[in-house]
Amino acid sequence: MFAQGLPQPHNADAARRMVGAVESRNAVAAITAVVCGTPAIGLEQSELERFLRREGVRKVSARDLATAMAQRADGATTVAASLALANRAGIRVFATGGIGGVHRDTPGASPAARDESADLAELAKTPMVVVCAGAKSILDLPATWERLDTLGIPVLGFGTDELPGFFTAQTGIRLSTSVAHAGEIAEIAAAHFALGRTQAVVVVQPPPADVALEAKVVDAAVERALRSAEADGVRGAEVTPYLLAVVSRETQGRTLATNLGLLEANARLAADISVAMQ
Repeated sequence: MFAQGLPQPHNADAARRMVGAVESRNAVAAITAVVCGTPAIGLEQSELERFLRREGVRKVSARDLATAMAQRADGATTVAASLALANRAGIRVFATGGIGGVHRDTPGASPAARDESADLAELAKTPMVVVCAGAKSILDLPATWERLDTLGIPVLGFGTDELPGFFTAQTGIRLSTSVAHAGEIAEIAAAHFALGRTQAVVVVQPPPADVALEAKVVDAAVERALRSAEADGVRGAEVTPYLLAVVSRETQGRTLATNLGLLEANARLAADISVAMQ
């Protein structure tokens, strides 16, 4: 997210705030990446600074890890790739902003060709606790919720009984399980893993109230972004960054403050869960 998802210099601010939040809870923070072809759990300061500048850094999903290694590349890892690396290292708790999911209908595309994030497949086979603010608001959230259910991925609402929508706390999608403290999450995760379940336990919490946006504001911005994407002929991998940029513009940049706030809050909660699991 630091090398791909946030503009400079805000990506550096996000990294500082997330690491600080984890360390304030007596846990250890480790940023995942591929550094000159070597999978890394934790970056040296000079490496982080290079990644934040984004020069020559490619976006790496789980399927791209081996290629990045063989080509000695610098790779900023997606949620899917981060889960693959962290799980390989024996890490049990991961924090991010929002997970990927089922995309909305792309203008001009067949309904059968709807894009689905590799995050979902990785969540279905990686036994970790993943803390996020739900799925990104530009996605088809009801369809994403159904896919999580179909894949057997448990979703716990921390302090909420509603699936958050990344920039907003309100989606109208009711959760079956809500929890009030990190210790309860740790107990549920321990029972889940003891059963030999391979799926991740997804913990969702809404963005902090002081930076969360109203659902109607986000929905209107996303609808305008989708119309703009159709008019501009945006397709494929370019759709997500395009939509996020338009939504930011349509909300006068308020989504940036929301993103930074929820990243810090998610890192803090992940640290609390990690400590409780010990």
